[in-house]
Amino acid sequence: MTDKTPPNSPASPASPRAPEADQPGEGAPGEGALVESAGATIERLNGELADLNERYLRLAAEFDNFRKRTARERSELWATAQADLVARLVDAVDDLTRFAHVDPVAVNAQAIRDGIELVERKVLKQLEAAGVERVDGVGVPFNPAVHEAVTTAPTSDPARDHTVGAVLQPGYKMGERLVRPARVQVLTYQGDPA
Repeated sequence: MTDKTPPNSPASPASPRAPEADQPGEGAPGEGALVESAGATIERLNGELADLNERYLRLAAEFDNFRKRTARERSELWATAQADLVARLVDAVDDLTRFAHVDPVAVNAQAIRDGIELVERKVLKQLEAAGVERVDGVGVPFNPAVHEAVTTAPTSDPARDHTVGAVLQPGYKMGERLVRPARVQVLTYQGDPA
């Protein structure tokens, strides 16, 4: 009787399979496993440390450049804003200069006054265009955030207690920032005279 099964088939009695533990590299723990030597580990870690140190130094340099660039841009922006405001006001300054050098004999006082009022309107218009708001309301409630109380005056009307009675010097705001508080007289209710 001849066996017709191929010699390498699993059913072949002539070629029994060897147990898994006997295969090279798959045996007991530690056999054939890749273990890095101490020197190779130190070399690898030193390389990683050098890479991380280089990344850190590069980031620190980039941040320093960013900080310097931001400071320079802020300074340039501030200078540009100041130059823009000055450019808005130089025409009014030129007008004032012309009025300062006018011959008082050739011009009457009313013409000089009209000219100065014209210059005042021009300056206020330019300040308003630059975002400056004048704080000079009379009869509004006293607000210590925008008003500076210089003096007080009595009032017999209880509704006018702690309101602005007169503006002695106007204040100015630019956006939400107070440039100068308005110096005001504050009315205080004294009560009904008995």
